[in-house]
Parts: sequence; C-alpha cells; structure tokens
Amino acid sequence: MSHPLYVAFVWHQHQPLYKSREADSDAWGQYRLPWVRLHGTKDYLDLVLMLERYPKLHQTVNLVPSLMLQLEDYAEGEAIDPYLALALTPEAQLKVKDKQYIIQHFFDGYFHTLVEPHPRYAQLYHQRQDKGAAWCLENWTEQDYSDLLAWHNLAWIDPLFWDDAEIASWLKQGKDFTLCDRQRIYSKQREIIKRIIPQHKKMQDAGQLEIMTTPYTHPILPLLADTNAGRVAVPNLSLPQTRFQWTEDIPRHLSIAWEMYLDRFEQEPFGLWPSEQSVSPIILPYISQQGFKWICSDEAVLGHSIQRFFHRDEAGNVFEPELLYRPYRLETEHGDLAIVFRDHRLSDLIGFTYSGMNPRHAAADLIGHLEAIARSLKSHQDHPDTALQKPWLVTIALDGENCWEYYPRDGIPFLEALYERLSRDEDIKLVTVKEFIQQFPATETIPSQQLHSGSWVDGSFTTWIGDPVKNRAWDLLTAARETLARHPEATEETNPEAWEALYAAEGSDWFWWFGEGHSSNQDEMFDQLFREHIAAIYHALNEPVPKEVYQPVDKHEVKGDRSPQSFIHPMINGVGDEQDWDHAGRIEVGGARGTMHRSSVVQRLYYGLDHRNFYLRLDFKAGVKPGKDIPGELHLLWYYPGVTNHNSPAPIASLPDEAPLNYHFHHHLGINLITESVWLQESHSHGQWQIRACRAEAVFNQCLEIAVPWADLHIEPDYPLEILAIFADHGEFQSFVPENKLIHLQAP
Repeated sequence: MSHPLYVAFVWHQHQPLYKSREADSDAWGQYRLPWVRLHGTKDYLDLVLMLERYPKLHQTVNLVPSLMLQLEDYAEGEAIDPYLALALTPEAQLKVKDKQYIIQHFFDGYFHTLVEPHPRYAQLYHQRQDKGAAWCLENWTEQDYSDLLAWHNLAWIDPLFWDDAEIASWLKQGKDFTLCDRQRIYSKQREIIKRIIPQHKKMQDAGQLEIMTTPYTHPILPLLADTNAGRVAVPNLSLPQTRFQWTEDIPRHLSIAWEMYLDRFEQEPFGLWPSEQSVSPIILPYISQQGFKWICSDEAVLGHSIQRFFHRDEAGNVFEPELLYRPYRLETEHGDLAIVFRDHRLSDLIGFTYSGMNPRHAAADLIGHLEAIARSLKSHQDHPDTALQKPWLVTIALDGENCWEYYPRDGIPFLEALYERLSRDEDIKLVTVKEFIQQFPATETIPSQQLHSGSWVDGSFTTWIGDPVKNRAWDLLTAARETLARHPEATEETNPEAWEALYAAEGSDWFWWFGEGHSSNQDEMFDQLFREHIAAIYHALNEPVPKEVYQPVDKHEVKGDRSPQSFIHPMINGVGDEQDWDHAGRIEVGGARGTMHRSSVVQRLYYGLDHRNFYLRLDFKAGVKPGKDIPGELHLLWYYPGVTNHNSPAPIASLPDEAPLNYHFHHHLGINLITESVWLQESHSHGQWQIRACRAEAVFNQCLEIAVPWADLHIEPDYPLEILAIFADHGEFQSFVPENKLIHLQAP
C-alpha cells in the first residue's frame, strides 16, 4: 500500500491568567494586561477561518483552558483591562498619568506590521520617537489621544476582517476618531471574540479540526510533581531552597481541563498538549487515567529518550527521518498513550523565519522541506523510486499567536500560498493527530521510565527553574502551597478562591519571564500578577501574607551584556530599529563598563540569528563618519570550535600577536564601510584564503547593520561560531571589538 506524506500542524493558543486578585483595590476583577482581547481580535478566529476555505486540509488546534475562560469574559463584556478602560474614557477626562501611560504603551506591537501600514498611527509613533514622550505630553491635543486610542485597537484587528463595512469605514477615515467610534471598535472586538470557540467547535464537528486541551492554567507538570526533575537534563542545575512535590495537583489541572472541554465541545478530548511540551515519566499515568490518548513533545526530548541526536544536512533536513516522523507508544498502568514529537526546525521556520521572506517563497521553502523528507524516507525503502510504503507523520507544532505579528497582513499571504499549494498536492496530506493515530496506531514503544524529562526548549526545564530569580519564585509558591496543605478544611468546594489562586500561580508563564532568558516591557506586571496570585492564597485562608510576597521577585533592572533571547529578523537599513533587535544578544563596549576600559567609538554591539542569516549591529557615537572618525574597513572573522576544518591567520597587516587577534579563523567577511561593499573568504590549506560567493548585506547609516546568509557558509546546522570584529584602514590593523570576549553564536 502506498501513502502520501502525512503532516500534522498543531497550533498552540495560550495566554496566562491576567485577572487581578487584589480584592481590596479598584483592580479586583480587572485584567492587568490586554493580550487576550488583542490576540482575540487578531489571531484565533482568523487562523481557522482561513483553514475553512480549504476543506481538504485538516489541522489540530490547542485551546488552553485559561485562555478560553478569559475569551468568554471579554465576549460577555465582563472583562476590563487598563488599555480598554482608557480607550473608553472621554479624551477630555484623561489625567496626566493616563496620558503618560498612553504615550508609553499604546504603540505596543511590532511597528512594521501593526503601526507603519497606517499613516496616522505611524505619524503619532514618529512624533514620540523623534521628539520624545515629554514633547508629546506637552503638545498633543485631545484629538491626538483619541486617534491613538482608536488606532491601537484597530491595528490589532486581523486584516481578514477588514472587509467588514464598519471596519472598512474606520480604516478609510484614518483620523478624527470620537469616543463613539472607539466604543464601536470595542463592540466589534467583542463580536469577533464571541465567534472564536463556536467556530472551533463547528470545524471540529465537521471533521476538519481536532481541538486539544492543556492542563488548566498551563503548569509544567513535571515540576509540579518534583522540582528536582530539572536535574535530569542538567545534573548540576541550581534548585530552589525548598523542593516542590505536589503530584496531587496534576489530576486537578487535568480534570478541570477535561470538564471545561466537555462543556464547550460536547465530546471528550483526545489529545493533551503538555504545557511547554514538558514531559516526564511520573506524569504519564495521570494523563492516561484522565482519559487522554495522545500527547506531544519536542524532537530534543525524543533524542534524549532514545539516545540519538538528530543530525541534519546542510539544508536542515534530518538524516534519520524514520526515527522522528512517527508516533511512539508509552505504556502506563492505566493504558497506552501515543506521543508525537515535533520537527523543531520546521516549527521554528514558521514561528521565526518565514515572516521575513516573500510569502510565496516561504511557502515553497516549507513544502520543499516536506518533499525532501519524503525523498529521504523513500531512499531507505526497498524500492526507493516508488511512493512511500509506510505511513509517516511529520508534526509541526508551534505557538499560533505571536509569530503572525511579524508577518505581512498577519500571515494571510503566507497561509494562502501554503494552503493553495497543499490543496493541489497529492503527495502531502494534512491530517489531525487523532486521525493519524486512530488509523495508524503507534508500533514503536518507548519504555515509560526511559522517557526524558524535558521541554521544547533544549530538552530541559532551565527556562522555568535554575536561575536565582526563578528559584526565588518557586520558593514563594512552595511556601504558599504548604500553607494551603495545613488547611485540610479548605477544599476546592469549601474554599475555591484559595485553589483558583494556587492554580493561577502554578502557571508556567511567570517563571518564563523571571530572571535571565526572556524580557518584555511588562516584566514588572508579570511579577506583580504572580505575587497577587500567591497573596490571594493566604487571603483566602485568613493567613498573614509573608512580607517577601509584597517585594518584587526580580529587580527588573536594565542589564548590560546579555545573550540572544530568541530569533531575530531585522531589516538591514542602518537604522537600528529597537524592535528589530529587541531579542538580540548585546555587548556593551565603549564607556559602558567602567573607566578601566579604553575609550571606543563603538558604544555597543548587538548580535543574533534566524534560519536565514546571522546578524550583527554596531552602534557608534553620534555623527561618526567611516574613513574619518572610524577606520574605513570592518573585518569579521570567525571559526567553528570543535569542528575540524582549515583555519588561517587573519589576513590583516600589523596585527598584534595577542589573543584573540592571533587566533586562526575559517571565514572572513570584509566590509568597506565607505562604499558598503562586501567580500567573503574561506580558509583553505596552507593558511591560504579563497574568495567565496557572497550575498551578505551591510548598511551604514545611524548604525552599522550586517546580515550574513548561512547558505554562503556551507556549514551544518548546530555548528558553533566564535566571531571577532577588526577595524582596519587599507588592510592595516587599527582596533577590534569586543575587547574581552568573542561573540558566540550557534547555527540553527
């Protein structure tokens, strides 16, 4: 029997609980942040409406219970958040502190896709950026504030709905919005949000969608069972002072999620998305006992479980596809569970890279990867020139919300190009995971105790535990949980407030934002929300709240040097847009690290990557001119530690014989800062350099921005790079950055 290549797209839709728990304040019952409402008008309904146009294509969507509860609050008009409250306030009644908040926060969103396409919105943004917040506060009129309040809400409405008569009229109007307009925009938001859950149910009933769920408030189940699980992947991981071990909370989260699903979708759920794709042996019996039939995790977890690292070729395709592209069976005392593992690279291409590509090229690239997987699988068959002889499943699973913010028109052109081609393709078939495992049950078993304890982030839990700040949060949670345990009379029936606060505090999101690794302009609010949930446990039990609960868990200081936080895809135009480089690594250089460092015209250096390029940005003192205030050439040199290949000395004259200048390097990118021309060299035998084809970009304007395509380097995925930047004039050494470290990156 022949088969197409089966592909399961799994979209994860999630937001943490933003509702305030401060019962003694005006904020009680309010939402501290607006992201459920804004993503509700931009990301949840349009994704499935787009799919509905292509009935041949089946997909899976994960709706997290904590998200559904909040969507329902907004749909019923029972939720209010600070952004919404201000949008519904008459502009004449705005106080100074309100105006300051609006100026600071009402451009939240990616500038190039949410602000720039709308002239009036972009005009206000540039006034704030060019003239400063103080100027805006002094000079903006009531109409300016009214227009900004309107545009922040309009811009977050998905372009799929722009043909609605009212929305179209607002977009055409563009300015001079009134309070009545803003009230109608809010009503339109509620109309869209009301349709989200019913539309998902309709498409599940029709067989085109599988809806799956997640533990109630999105906790990391392995860490609820035992925070020591963090040491499975990282044996020397620093742990909290007190060990959290509350396995009895696992069935509570699962049961609530199960009942919520039954109530809204009128059938039993089949699949469970473990929060952050985090799994461990101890959680499996609880999942199976509740009735779930399949779960998903990441290829890194599979690799650790079967002791195989998934190597990829230069194009990024795995060498052993028959190990990754299949479901596995997990045996538990309550029955078998199927588990599928996502292709991490394909998922990240959609999540982080394709947004910066031409939509048709991006769709073709993804389909090209799927075709390459099919060819690789066929090559392992007895008859490699025939169709696939076995059913293989490629799982692509990722966040279904945040990535679209970076796509033109919220991803519509990309999805249209992708879905149109897949609808015509007879060799690739999109299925739900439920459909596949019901028709083709797993035949390979992973012994349950052999399942690795880890998540989708590097197969570990270090994103949520191990950092001193994250550990401090775990200690607060443990103390509150132990206090609740000392009140056996406080059951979920007799004291639901205490339990709901506990569930909220156990969510993964707070730990994600604490400490190193991730940051946003809402870090302080995430900190506050976590501690509000903790304090509410004590309040519900009539216990005194420990004083440390009233102190921020993190200091929320602007830090100096940092490692890259996520993929980036900046526009290379020499402007240095802060949003473009928000998640990049950063090294402070000139004058930023104390008087012992010699003065440098380079102020700081940013670096990062996506699947297409690695990126560098150098910020200089204002007004510097190449060839005058700084040397006319920049030479980037790098090698690949631990990789055997040819390396040569830097091809620059008068180079001091000192580390790291006297290191040997494999690649050299030269940049003429005056003409912005570039050339690429690769080391060969006997210390010689040879010219290579080069598509690198370098633009010097307000700063220097550089993009170097991975494809030009002809290296395998996961190669580490150590990079040095040397300034020269006519090939003669002048200086180098950074002074005391090399820039470290790892190819994706």
